[in-house]
Amino acid sequence: MKRVVAEKTPDNSKLNAVEKRVIRSLDGEDRKGKPLSQQELHRERSLEGYLRGAVMPRWMERLRDIETGIRMHRRRLTADREWLRAQHPDDDAAFAREWRALVQARSFDDVNDLIRDHNEWYPVERQLPMDPRTGEYVLIAGRPYWREELTVEWALGEFPPDASS
Repeated sequence: MKRVVAEKTPDNSKLNAVEKRVIRSLDGEDRKGKPLSQQELHRERSLEGYLRGAVMPRWMERLRDIETGIRMHRRRLTADREWLRAQHPDDDAAFAREWRALVQARSFDDVNDLIRDHNEWYPVERQLPMDPRTGEYVLIAGRPYWREELTVEWALGEFPPDASS
């Protein structure tokens, strides 16, 4: 049996790298490889299935990045507010004036770009059904899928300019 296998195996010096890899991956004397499981045989074989199963979907990555960005902005705003409070411990008017100026100078573009992408692509990526009467995507558990962008008003609502809060 060994002699037959040796006769069927081509001369390795004439093989390219892919052919050598295939030969090394074959198991057993009959060189047929390992049999596929029943589960593997019934699995969908398509590029879409491969992409869906291999990595986290883009909409999920984007939502994670949005939440991480919002937490980062909240931490920075908290730290800036505490620092500014320490600079104006007894002057509430100066604190409020400088806090508004500091928040208005802040850029939320990093998160807002992700939010815009989410609002545009999420329904397509999740294949949400549309309401045929309105042409709008359906709500998810009764709530809209879109996210509000971070604005100066959002920041001042989360972190009011009065020094007492």
